[in-house]
Amino acid sequence: MDGFRERLKKQNAAPLWEELTRLIPPAPATRVAPAIWRYSELRPLLLEAGRLITARQAERRVLMLQNPGLKGASQITQSLYAGLQLVMPGEVTGTHRHTASALRFIIESKGDGAYTAVNGERAAMHPGDFIVTPSWTYHDHGNLTDSPVVWMDGLDVPIVNLFDTSFSEPHPDGSQQVVQGDGAPAFRFAYSRARETVERLSRKSAADPRHGFKTQYPPAIPAIAAFLKLLPAGFRGKPHRATDATVCCATEGSGRTRIGETVIEWREHDIFTIPSWQFAQHETDVEAVLFSFSDRPAQQALGLWREDDS
Repeated sequence: MDGFRERLKKQNAAPLWEELTRLIPPAPATRVAPAIWRYSELRPLLLEAGRLITARQAERRVLMLQNPGLKGASQITQSLYAGLQLVMPGEVTGTHRHTASALRFIIESKGDGAYTAVNGERAAMHPGDFIVTPSWTYHDHGNLTDSPVVWMDGLDVPIVNLFDTSFSEPHPDGSQQVVQGDGAPAFRFAYSRARETVERLSRKSAADPRHGFKTQYPPAIPAIAAFLKLLPAGFRGKPHRATDATVCCATEGSGRTRIGETVIEWREHDIFTIPSWQFAQHETDVEAVLFSFSDRPAQQALGLWREDDS
């Protein structure tokens, strides 16, 4: 067999029977690890980056969130990228576009002077807002306030790169011309409205035993779905698993999530991952709100998505 393998290797071939269970396992065998990024620990490093390099120099001043199970990969899950982006007072980033689609979940912003502009239309950035940058749209960010602005980026970069279809380019004029819209662009989803939706659910119905009170944002990115869930005080969720690895950001309150044998304690602004096909259950002592996103639409489009509550 050793000689046979060597002859196959010279032909750029290999025996499937030695790789079959790795290539087609009986159940998902992810390398993504349950992990948490604590905002209280990352924020000082983000502000240090703000002193070391300007937004223009960096193109985008972002600390990438790299899953410890994916050593060397700039990914938070097997299919998604995430990072924390900082725009300091008075800064405006350069305008560019790329084939990867992006979402912004605003963590820190004061007043009405922080914005993202997409194809020339500005969207204000307030804490908890969810903003979308569709594929191949020119966009930039600005901060006209006197305080730092921070948000979580989520992009489908690994999916785009899987197909070798990544393109990017700067705006030919360096920056785009901004056209004032009606103040409510279609690519911005205000936190106040999403929060009101889950609050209304809590008044009209019983909590889902797995998710509490959960709403899905309107479809905005073909490969990524975003959700908001309200977990009542004293919630003890039942185990649930699905094939879409999920990125969660604590928006309000605190709690813990049991993922297999791992218990993650989280509080406001912390970000954590739930890997594919691992049982997870949320628990709270005080009321909490979680924002999350995953590649569920991509899996559903391919007929791959599955969930299990057993």
